[in-house]
This record gives sequence, C-alpha cells and structure tokens, in this order.
Amino acid sequence: MKARATTAKPLRRRLIGTAALAAAGALTWVTLLGGGASAGQGTASETVAPAAGEAPGYAVENFGYPQADKILAERNIVLKRGDGHITLADCASGTGFLEVWARSKDKVCFQVTGNAGWLTLEIPSVYAVRGNDYAAQVDMTVGTEEKSFDVAKNTWTAVGESADPQGREHMLVEIRTSK
Repeated sequence: MKARATTAKPLRRRLIGTAALAAAGALTWVTLLGGGASAGQGTASETVAPAAGEAPGYAVENFGYPQADKILAERNIVLKRGDGHITLADCASGTGFLEVWARSKDKVCFQVTGNAGWLTLEIPSVYAVRGNDYAAQVDMTVGTEEKSFDVAKNTWTAVGESADPQGREHMLVEIRTSK
C-alpha cells in the first residue's frame, strides 16, 4: 500500500502542474488576442495589430530651412535650403555675423558655424556684404545672368548693383563659407 501512495503523489503533482500551465497559457492567449475586458483593455471585437508589422519611417534630410514660412511672413526673407552652418540671426544679439545689406530691407545678419557652410535664399536689391572670420562667396542673379562675388574677411565688399557698371538690381541667391 505504501508503494501506491508514493507513486500517486508525483502523478498528482504533475497533473496539477500541467493544468496550472495550461490555464496560464490560455489566459495569456486570451489577453494577447484582446479578450480581456477589464479596465483599460480592449474588447474581443477590437482588432489587435502586431507591433512588429509597423516599421518606423525613414529619416530623410531634405536640407529645408526650418520655419522658413514663418520667417517669410515676418521678415519677408526667402530661406530655402542649407546645411545648418549658416543661419539667420538677430543683428542686435551679438557681433561676428555675416551682414547683408539690401535696399529692399534693413541689414540682414547670418551666424556662421563649422568649417564650411551653404545656404540658398532670395534677398532682392543686395548691394553690400560685410564678411566675418570666414571666407565667403555670394552668388547673385540679375535677370538671367548669374554672378559670383568673393567677400573679403571682416571687410565691406561691394556686390550686386554697387559692383555692376549698369547699376542693375541683383538678387542674392546663395551664400557659401569656409574657414
């Protein structure tokens, strides 16, 4: 009789353990499939989408100038694209800026950082640029003609209409800088 009692206990434990595992597994599946209707959980009628099926989107840099629409509305300056090393600055906030002078607006300042930078923009009627510690080159258009001007470091440089024998209005379209 003792032999039967000792063999029955391990069998009973195995059956109880197997039943507990099956119940836990079933509860897990019901919860995963949306069957749990407790507070904060969905009902069985809701569709559950697998998280792994949604891949994150790709981050693609288009080099568009941040808040360009806001700057256009507030200051009437078209800032198109750049690498982030030439940014519009408040002229009253410091010194060492690249300064652009145009008949169509007040002085426009740009902060230059890094070893090199570029910015495409549109500022009409530009006649002078004051360089900073960077070597700079500005590209301008007059009608269908394109012209480039080298800007001397820390000095005023005549560009656009002040450098044009005919005095035509030039539009600043690109700034490039390097250390």
